[in-house]
Amino acid sequence: MVFPEYRPRRLRKNSAFRSLIRETQLSADQFIYPLFVMPGKNKKEEISSMPGVFRVTVDRLEKEAKACLEVGVNAVILFGLPETKDGVGSGAHAKDGITQRAIKEIKRKVPEIIVITDVCLCEYTDHGHCGCLVDNTVDNDATLEILAKTALSHAQAGADMVAPSDMMDGRIAEIRATLDENNFDSIPIMSYAVKYASSFYGPFREAADCTPSFGDRKSYQMDPANSREALREATLDVDEGADILMVKPAVAYLDIISRLSDEFDLPIAAYHVSGEYAMIKAAAEKGWIDGDKVMEETLLSIKRAGADIIITYFAKDMAKILRDR
Repeated sequence: MVFPEYRPRRLRKNSAFRSLIRETQLSADQFIYPLFVMPGKNKKEEISSMPGVFRVTVDRLEKEAKACLEVGVNAVILFGLPETKDGVGSGAHAKDGITQRAIKEIKRKVPEIIVITDVCLCEYTDHGHCGCLVDNTVDNDATLEILAKTALSHAQAGADMVAPSDMMDGRIAEIRATLDENNFDSIPIMSYAVKYASSFYGPFREAADCTPSFGDRKSYQMDPANSREALREATLDVDEGADILMVKPAVAYLDIISRLSDEFDLPIAAYHVSGEYAMIKAAAEKGWIDGDKVMEETLLSIKRAGADIIITYFAKDMAKILRDR
């Protein structure tokens, strides 16, 4: 048998060679760890559908933030669970709201960690939708002012970055203008630029108590069948002033991550969402897969597709493996 001149196996024969030519590398300092903050004192509750992920009270955030830094994870994204909700999500921009208190606590106790905040209303509305309702329909333009007020309140509390996840048209421009007008022009916006109406969000909705009380979010989140629309959405956010573009979910939308990475020169983030996390955890608990190896392979696939930043509930677990290695 005649072989070709090039034999790829030559560079696979041992771990040293494989490491030498490895094209994709995971780095803990490009992970963002989500934190769910709940009312009360000195509480930590595991989320049943997300083993290993917890809701914590504000007074426990220092410990959580330091645990991230210890393994090399330098950024967290906050999701607040308010004590009360109303029809317009007014708690989202309250000066003493749960997220605002959480920001202040972390920046006071662990100032070196990057604090990013999710900017949305779904956790704060009594109907669970991401905006104000008019005749049971989310009113896009009426929601923009509240989102901008929320982002501003986060910046005033000390947030390092805001991340609007609502998918309202024009919200990046509204938030950017409001931040700039109030001397927060240095606060970057990480836009959930391409957020699909996905079935992978189920465990998150339990964690954040934000399941819609009626209907769904398909009128404002993207149709999973569409990819060209993703480029249009991202282009709008770039033009409106976004600093980072995010794709959510990640694994089921690797093609979208790749397309955005090729098309835009801004950093690309990907949210490895709750359902994607939970499936790996569940299969590992059953003994059907090696959880750590599948975790790493999955995160590598997100990075290989073109993501510069990965938001993942595996951030600390993967960072520990990288550190020990």
